[in-house]
Amino acid sequence: MNESGLPIPLHMAPAASALVFLGLILSISILVDVLSSRTRLPRISLLVLVGVGVAVVQQVLLGEEGAAPLGGLSEPLIQVALVMVAFLLGGELTRDRLRSIGPLILIVSISVIVVGALAVGAGLLALGFPIVVAVSLAAISVATDPAAVQETVRASGDARLRARLLLGIVAIDDGWGILVFGLAMAILGWMLSGEGELALIEAAWELGGAILLGIAIGLPAAWLTGRLRQGEPTQVEAIALILLLAGISSWLGVSALLAAMLAGTLVANLSTHHTRSFNEIEHIEWPFLVFFFVLSGASVDLYHLDEALGLTLAYILLRLSGRYLGGMLGVCLARERQAELPGDIGLALTPQAGVAMGMALLAAERFPEHGPVLLSAVVASTVVFEILGPLLVRRVLC
Repeated sequence: MNESGLPIPLHMAPAASALVFLGLILSISILVDVLSSRTRLPRISLLVLVGVGVAVVQQVLLGEEGAAPLGGLSEPLIQVALVMVAFLLGGELTRDRLRSIGPLILIVSISVIVVGALAVGAGLLALGFPIVVAVSLAAISVATDPAAVQETVRASGDARLRARLLLGIVAIDDGWGILVFGLAMAILGWMLSGEGELALIEAAWELGGAILLGIAIGLPAAWLTGRLRQGEPTQVEAIALILLLAGISSWLGVSALLAAMLAGTLVANLSTHHTRSFNEIEHIEWPFLVFFFVLSGASVDLYHLDEALGLTLAYILLRLSGRYLGGMLGVCLARERQAELPGDIGLALTPQAGVAMGMALLAAERFPEHGPVLLSAVVASTVVFEILGPLLVRRVLC
């Protein structure tokens, strides 16, 4: 009982507050759906803004600076959402699709990556930022948020070449991002402290271990899943795959996105007896994506935004320019399919979220003297890209 004699506690237990918060997020997402349908604003952008509102309440009104809204529960929820997206994107990489647009995916994605990274790195160096900051952000800029792109493409109902190309690119984009980031950290480590060999080993394990894990789970899953009757057992199989991929990759320190993408590709190409695993994941994916987008917006640290304002603005403008120019170059190089692709397709690869934040955390740990400004710039720009990105995807698909 509380002081007034009522059998209602004054303070809510952490478990109860977490459940209430999750319920409120899902309830608000229903209102967001209604608002999105009436205003044509992307619901992803609106959910990120809801997350920013949560950050304002928590950090400004309640004075809980730097605290995660759900404590230790935030990270696994975000991880599961990203693994679901990566698994579904891997399912898009079927043999037939790769035969038809595989070379196009490579041409456009490599063009966007190379031009984008050079634009960010060279631009920040020209503006006088330290080489650690410039190279780190150049590598981080490669990562794309597959969840935002996939959800916007799916909501549009577009099945043209440009939509299929975007899904193919974001399916492999984070693999490129991890590779580029690992090499960048190795080069910086070698230049500044002679630890380049260790950084290369860590990058090789993150990529190579993810490939081994994806094969270890994807091959048996391709044969075992979908052999029971349609319904709950198949849903259990799908959830088991996602949790195993998320948990084991976190335990081993390998890329969960790359492992899940490879597992999804193997299941899609080898399990000719069914496609139900992908359908079952699609049925349960949206609530986890709601948590992901809101928690991404809520992760912004409002008290340190002013410290990195100039860097954040420069990074946003340079990344947008690099994506646009890289997309134009990719379309020019894809000569036989030029007429079917818009010149501004690179802008549809603007969304950036969890992987970029993870890279920023690793860079901050490796170079602590530049950590606060790097983290502030990446988190603040991520909120902007998550709000602006879906709008640009819609524009490219128009």
